[in-house]
Formats: sequence, structure tokens, C-alpha cells
Amino acid sequence: MATTPDQIKTTYPLPAYNFRVEVDGQTVGFSEVSGLSMGYETITYVESPTAGIGPRYMHMPGKVVPVKITLKKGVVTGVSVPTLYGWLNSIALNRVQKKDIAIRLCDEAGTPVISWKVQNAFPTKLDAPAFTASGNDVAIESIELMADAVAVEQN
Repeated sequence: MATTPDQIKTTYPLPAYNFRVEVDGQTVGFSEVSGLSMGYETITYVESPTAGIGPRYMHMPGKVVPVKITLKKGVVTGVSVPTLYGWLNSIALNRVQKKDIAIRLCDEAGTPVISWKVQNAFPTKLDAPAFTASGNDVAIESIELMADAVAVEQN
């Protein structure tokens, strides 16, 4: 059992709520980040049967699976329209604006501990909030991004 603050920092899991998202170096407040994953497609090679032994199968890594990330945030008029909608509308001109994104998981003091660096991300979908007259929920919008790769580093 960890008894000192240093032991607790290195052996206890970090809470998922204390994170920061930076788009092109500028911090943007999001309430949820999902889909941050890395993977490879697999290729199956089949060898012909020999000496009475049936076919052998070998599995090898193939192409990198594209990264698909969903970011959710409350609608803020001074941020949402120029930042997210402007970014999505840049695709209409057939000139996609790719940006690097950093998702930083922080400790209790707000210091980044682990960072996921998403490379060459661009928006593929932007969902407006659901409107319900009978509720009083915050208007949440979500943006889906596709990216080339994710790199993980410990700060």
C-alpha cells in the first residue's frame, strides 16, 4: 500500500475528469473526448498444406487504422461558431485545414502527466445540440475528427 505522496502519484490511477485539450497550441474547453485509439488492420497469410499437415495461417500487422476522435463541448457563442464551424466550413473550399491536437491528462495540481498528440486532424462531422423545450440541459455540440496518427508521451 502506498503511504507517501510520491508513491501515491506513481501507483494510483489518475482521474479521467482532469484533462485539457489544445488545438494548434490553443486550449479549448471540451467536456468529453472519446475514440482516442491506435490500432492496425491485420493481414492473414495462408500457406499451402505440406506433408499431410493442413494449411498454416500467419497473422501480420497491416495498415494503420485511421484515428477517429469525437470531442463534445457546451455551445459558447464566442468560441463555437468561429472555431468549430469555421474549421468545418474550410473543407467546402476543398482546402482542408489539418491541425495537431494534444489531449493532456493532468494531476490534481493541473500539471500534465500523460499527453496524446493527435497529428493532422481535420473535422468530418459537426453535430448541433439536441433541442428540447421541456428540459434545461446545457446545449452540447460534438465534432468528429479524423487524423493520421496518435503519439503518447509521459510528461
